[in-house]
Amino acid sequence: MNLLRRVLVDLRRGLASPNRNARSAVVLGRLLGIAFVVCFGTGLYSHFLQDPLPWMHFPTRPVRLYQFTQGLHITAGIAIIPLLLAKLNVVMPSLVQDPPVRGVLHLLERLSIAVFVSGAIVQVMTGLVNTYQWYPWPFPFRQTHYALSYVLIGSLAIHIGVKLRIIARYWRKRDAYDAEGRFVEDRSVGSELVPDVRDAPPRGLVGAVMRWVDRAADATQVAVRADEADARRASRAQMTERAGAPGVTDADWVADADDTAAVERLPVATPDPVGAGRRQRLARRGFFAGVGAAVAGVVVLTVGQSSVLGEPFNVFAPRQRGTGPGGLPVNRTAKAAGVTETAMAADWGLTITGNGIRKRFSRDELRGMGLVAADLPISCVEGWSQMAAWRGIRMRDLVGLVGAPPASRVRVTSLEQHGGYRIMEMGPEFTTDPTTLVALELNGADLDIDHGYPARVIAPGRPGVLQTKWIESIEVLS
Repeated sequence: MNLLRRVLVDLRRGLASPNRNARSAVVLGRLLGIAFVVCFGTGLYSHFLQDPLPWMHFPTRPVRLYQFTQGLHITAGIAIIPLLLAKLNVVMPSLVQDPPVRGVLHLLERLSIAVFVSGAIVQVMTGLVNTYQWYPWPFPFRQTHYALSYVLIGSLAIHIGVKLRIIARYWRKRDAYDAEGRFVEDRSVGSELVPDVRDAPPRGLVGAVMRWVDRAADATQVAVRADEADARRASRAQMTERAGAPGVTDADWVADADDTAAVERLPVATPDPVGAGRRQRLARRGFFAGVGAAVAGVVVLTVGQSSVLGEPFNVFAPRQRGTGPGGLPVNRTAKAAGVTETAMAADWGLTITGNGIRKRFSRDELRGMGLVAADLPISCVEGWSQMAAWRGIRMRDLVGLVGAPPASRVRVTSLEQHGGYRIMEMGPEFTTDPTTLVALELNGADLDIDHGYPARVIAPGRPGVLQTKWIESIEVLS
């Protein structure tokens, strides 16, 4: 136990830094909290668009709504990565406190933090890998991501409640630092990020390094004092040799003796509060500037997948806007979906059923109904999105062909034989919207097979996985 205590003491001494204090933890925690709440809210919106509850209805305007919310979701999630690493860096001393656990409540607090940190790492890293459509794990990503989001928000709420006194104490900058810029310690609020072992003698490897540094500094001070004392002694010897010489008075002897004694009694230089504050302030500014640069870097270099403004800087995002067939990226190809032959079959037809009526239309018959145009984005759950020009038949006109009202719920089935999105249901708010189309053309040309030829769904404000490609039937449900 004594060995463990010495190790913890040495580690805390080695982790001492002007950046590792309660104020820094509060600032980074504030930013992380905002980012997690944004991700939670936008993530819930995306989830319920895909799995709506019976009473839910969603807005279809603005048509870029999902493009904005999901782009914000992915961008905030990426920004969390450097913020989380910075927060872990700041709170590192609290992980090696002595004693490690001070009671049942303290144990529960540390367990809640462990759940939050581990959950955050898993959530962020699996979400990042999902943007590249790589799933090197045995569990279903979307369901796990959704469930884990509640664990994260719950543990975050517990953490905020436990640390509320510290957060309130160091919320404002002016309450955290003194006039010289030094951090103001307040042990009464229970912060673990205070140098409570400052005066403890260093031990172990870290202590040995610190003692070597301290000895080097002390040796420099001793050498300076010795040189000054030697100079005074030499001066006294010269005055002794010149004793009785003209111009040397008793007062000179007394003054010289006093000066020499004072020099020999000089202590090691005392700390300079102004200089210490300046150094701490400079270290903090450098640290937060580095964190800000990291956050700005990962955001700017990836946001171009969902924003026109960031497109020139899109270096690390998995999708590039303007690429692919028809100038539009593709997530799932016809080959991957296994529809290459059925989609290109000459006898393909779109079947529409409802009210006991069943009708089937060839592609030429659909085109003969008259095509309407709509500018709508493809916005994928992986974060990329792009506006495109579509032409097709309005969904509300198609359901009207079987005597169903425009405000109908429909089920759309793809030619795909496997996959979680081969069957899609659409609420009446989307069916009635005049820009919801069964599209036959993209950007002035027939649909490419990888974009859903011979026909696909395109609707405003919906995830790309619900814009069903290679459709074969539409069924009116109500």
